[in-house]
Amino acid sequence: MTLMPKKVKYRKAQKGKNRGLATSGNALNFGEFGLKALGNGIVRSNHIEACRVAAARKMKGVGKLWINIFPYKPVTKKPAETRMGKGKGDLDHWVSPVRRGKVLFEMSGLPEEFARSVFRFIAFKLPIRTKFISRMGVQRHD
Repeated sequence: MTLMPKKVKYRKAQKGKNRGLATSGNALNFGEFGLKALGNGIVRSNHIEACRVAAARKMKGVGKLWINIFPYKPVTKKPAETRMGKGKGDLDHWVSPVRRGKVLFEMSGLPEEFARSVFRFIAFKLPIRTKFISRMGVQRHD
């Protein structure tokens, strides 16, 4: 299952810039523990799905997981061995631009050590560096 919007106003989007800090979504809203981005980047829909599946397997039905990012931005790609020009390529995948400080995932209903191990498992599936945070205090994790 790939995450993507049901409907968009424009089929193709410009690349844009992804700089600076996250001004919203940079604190825990739902859970006791979270996974925070340490750098700017883009997270593809298949990364998010891989994280969701990994967490579901590791948690075994205990606790609750919130996913705070959604891939709303389309990315296009031109076919291999195609000459320049001839317009913009066809839609290839969907991404979610992530800024430094954004809380990507939240979790509750688990002991801290177990939540830490689940988030470590999730962090391996992401293309950006992250750290584990909790309502008690913030600790670094690579």
